[in-house]
Amino acid sequence: MASQDTVQAVGGESLTGVRKHLLIDGNLITTERTITSIDPATEGVVGYAPDAGVEETEVAIAAARRAFDTTDWSTNVEFRIHCLDQLHKALLDNIEELRELTITEVGATRMLTHANQLAAPIEIVRYYADLLRTYPLREEMGEIEVRGQQHRRWVEKEAAGVVAAITAYNYPNQLALAKLAPALAAGCTVVLKGSPDTPLITLALGELIARYTDIPAGVVNVLSSSDVAVGETMTTHPDVDVVTFTGSTVVGKKIMAAASGTLKRVFLELGGKSALIVLDDLEESDVAMAAMFAAFSICSHAGQGCALTTRILVPRTQHDHFAELVSANLQRITYGDPGDQGTYMGPLITERQREKVDGLVQRAVAAGATLVTGGEKVSPGFFYTPTLLAGVDPDSEIAQEEVFGPVLAMIPYDDDDHAVRIANNSAFGLSGGVMGKDEERAIAVGRRIRTGTFSINGGNYFTPDVPFGGFKQSGIGREMGTAGFEEFLETKTFAATVKS
Repeated sequence: MASQDTVQAVGGESLTGVRKHLLIDGNLITTERTITSIDPATEGVVGYAPDAGVEETEVAIAAARRAFDTTDWSTNVEFRIHCLDQLHKALLDNIEELRELTITEVGATRMLTHANQLAAPIEIVRYYADLLRTYPLREEMGEIEVRGQQHRRWVEKEAAGVVAAITAYNYPNQLALAKLAPALAAGCTVVLKGSPDTPLITLALGELIARYTDIPAGVVNVLSSSDVAVGETMTTHPDVDVVTFTGSTVVGKKIMAAASGTLKRVFLELGGKSALIVLDDLEESDVAMAAMFAAFSICSHAGQGCALTTRILVPRTQHDHFAELVSANLQRITYGDPGDQGTYMGPLITERQREKVDGLVQRAVAAGATLVTGGEKVSPGFFYTPTLLAGVDPDSEIAQEEVFGPVLAMIPYDDDDHAVRIANNSAFGLSGGVMGKDEERAIAVGRRIRTGTFSINGGNYFTPDVPFGGFKQSGIGREMGTAGFEEFLETKTFAATVKS
């Protein structure tokens, strides 16, 4: 990774001691209180972000309300396309600066910034700018005769209003742009709050909007805050029409309850405990591929992904063989400096998160799971070694709770029906996968799993045009794709008498 003395952030600042600004009503401002951003790979200070309070939040919401109610943002489709095109260009023009900040603050590997940590999220903006060019915001329903009079009916889609968007720390660019781009395309105004663990990269997006786009003042407001009252204000304020949140299921439940007071539209992207089912018809070369896929998947971004397959279900007769293969692959994982091109896995985000992961592993072993490999903390930085727990009880804590670390739980099963029961034995329903030689059989198994996304033999569904979201306690609603756009639209029906 480049020296912190020479790496540049958006606006030309050194990454050592970076200071970013809130974006409120078109102004870049700071606060007396700050959040210290820590590099999870070195435990050093990256920089400082303003720590917004309720007062700044209320000003931001008022600005978003005013921009929605008094400007033509919500109705001027061509202008919105123009601004989204500008934002896409600004992101591409500043991608290297954003890359270094993402690596340093998020602990994302350089490899991942060329995919889902940065490059892919930028294309979400391109997707929604193009979708807006062709999406039918009006649909004619034809005429109907009622009591001798002809009536013409049509349906129009219009912006849902002011959006409160709250994101998590693990993929801050993806999460912010998957909310911001479709909301803006729909004509909504937005108050976006990033995670206090990764505030700088989210604020950098706001600075790009302020400096390089014609998006009017108040249309986008970007906050960073460590104050829980800020989130409460965003989710209960009467001037907010829509709440979109990505984070834990525990917090999602609280947001849903809080938003009910004003009957806001709420959509939530929450936790997961996804299962990868390995069918018994795989040939040995495919078995080896499945083991490698499972190992490298669980270590992607150190396991800090809600849709990762954190349980692997294998035929009981092949359990020990699979454990050997997966363990060998986990021991091949390179971890360390995320800025190094050869590093596959970076650190966990905080020491607090590492302690949580380690506690779950230690309790799993105490409960009877076999620690095949891993289970160690490595410092400096918040690293945790790639970990395999075998012989896991499907009802145990480690098989039920979201770990958010590089920990894979291996569970034996007896037949397809048993595997489906185990996979569905979860409060979550975000994702999953199956690997099998007979594709029709694999698809049939996949159709029985209660999840919002599903991968057959390693198929990749995570692209801007494909809806993403979950069943059960993994959330409500969808992000990305046309479905993600329509989350920010209201449907209005018109009827007019036809003069003879």
